[in-house]
Amino acid sequence: MIGRDINLAFNLEVIYDNANFTIQDNDKVGIVGVNGAGKTTLFKVILKEQELDSGKIITKDKRIGYLPQEIIIDDENISVFDYLLSARPIKKLEDELQSLYEKVAIESNNQDKIMKRINYVQNKLDYYEAYSYESILLNLIDNMNIDLDLLDMKLKDLSGGQKSKIAFARVLYSKPEILLLDEPTNHLDKETRDFVINYLRKYKGMVLIISHDVDFLNSVVNKIMYINKSNHKIFMYDGNYDVYKKKLEVETELRNRLIEEQEKEIRQLEKFVQRANSASRTNHNLKRMGKDREKKLERKLDELQVRDKLYGRVKLNITPDKVGPRVPLTVNNLYFSYPSKDFLYRNLSFMINRGERFLILGVNGVGKSTLLKLIMGYLTPSEGNISLGRDVEVAYYAQELELLDSDKTILENVDSPSYGEKELRNILGSFLFKGDDVFKKVEVLSPGEKARVALCEIMLKKANLLLLDEPTNHLDPETQKVIGDNFRDYSGTIIMVSHNAEFIKSVGIDRILLLPSGKIINFDEELLASYGDDE
Repeated sequence: MIGRDINLAFNLEVIYDNANFTIQDNDKVGIVGVNGAGKTTLFKVILKEQELDSGKIITKDKRIGYLPQEIIIDDENISVFDYLLSARPIKKLEDELQSLYEKVAIESNNQDKIMKRINYVQNKLDYYEAYSYESILLNLIDNMNIDLDLLDMKLKDLSGGQKSKIAFARVLYSKPEILLLDEPTNHLDKETRDFVINYLRKYKGMVLIISHDVDFLNSVVNKIMYINKSNHKIFMYDGNYDVYKKKLEVETELRNRLIEEQEKEIRQLEKFVQRANSASRTNHNLKRMGKDREKKLERKLDELQVRDKLYGRVKLNITPDKVGPRVPLTVNNLYFSYPSKDFLYRNLSFMINRGERFLILGVNGVGKSTLLKLIMGYLTPSEGNISLGRDVEVAYYAQELELLDSDKTILENVDSPSYGEKELRNILGSFLFKGDDVFKKVEVLSPGEKARVALCEIMLKKANLLLLDEPTNHLDPETQKVIGDNFRDYSGTIIMVSHNAEFIKSVGIDRILLLPSGKIINFDEELLASYGDDE
């Protein structure tokens, strides 16, 4: 793949400015850059969903597979197995091949053209391994820990995490020559993650990965593509993420030193030109020297390199309005099942203590997100009850960010009678939404931007009980650290679902609820390492 002199701007915001890059056929490339640098936009250009202003990206018509951050499936009434199977158009190709053989037997004209098409279709069937495709798919299902009971279910009946894992398996099974993965580890347990790492390392094709998961990038990639938001150029680095970071630090330091020298010389030239311009008309030598220095100054100003900008970081400070009771939440003899499904919980009982950090842990589909929705009252228990203590105020962070109103602006989504517009806009500035950004509709935001809006809502509620469902998905490592530190220092109570081991440790978990068993244990780091899946 080659990017040649690519240029793109949205209104006055430049994304790429004569950027160039080259990626070899079997390279595994991590794509990095600050928020808004143009990482996901690059995928859209490659997929021909976004047109460049000028320049081109050459893919040589290779087959492309894409896993987006937000999974959107057109027909959710299809079964999981049929959805996976449809990734390789084998049935369609076999039907065409049969039709072509029938055609060649009865038609005397266009024999060469028909035979050429037969050869093309047969090559496609060979590429998709038509004689062993089912065993290949079943092997992938097994290695990605997809429960066989899910295969006959409709996609609409899956949880968010299950749907994401199925979509990931499908894109791997589709056997593209170029694989585009946008935050692929958001929904992977440790065992599946290890399989995917090994699979991608050995993958016979090009892999481009946008990820905030540094360990994942270090394990998979052999190159890093850095999109520089300051100068809108693209730079390629050999090696993994850690190697890239060291090289970038050295380059940045050397460039800053060079810029300091350039700026020093420019200041000296400016002083000389100013003195020459102020000299008397009869001082011809000084005037002439001033003209020479002025030309040199113009050259130096053109050559002056641009320093990388320091971009803001999210500032989060969650402080409850009320202390709340000693026992904010009690769950008694809880049973729950979805229609025509087995019970997710049977006789589940526990109490949460004030100030506790409580983690819900389990594999896909065991009901972690469902339990949070039951606590919120979005779902009703089949039996048993859930009771909140007096003066408990709850704030809920939904995994799929579905509580945000896509048709409303950022400002409208966080609107609260407790705050004036000026105060709200100042607070949104702490979440990196500056100026007119607050008037953007949520539907146009990236998943990372939506996550920041949801975090802002959580902060504004000043609740004393937080229900957090995968709060680090879509967030960069720096923002993850900011919110982890804040939740650790938060004086209220936290009930959390998360697969992010580093974040879990930073929050300071006290106890763990293991599903589906319903067993409650004290925090155990070794146990955590063996789980880490999200629903």
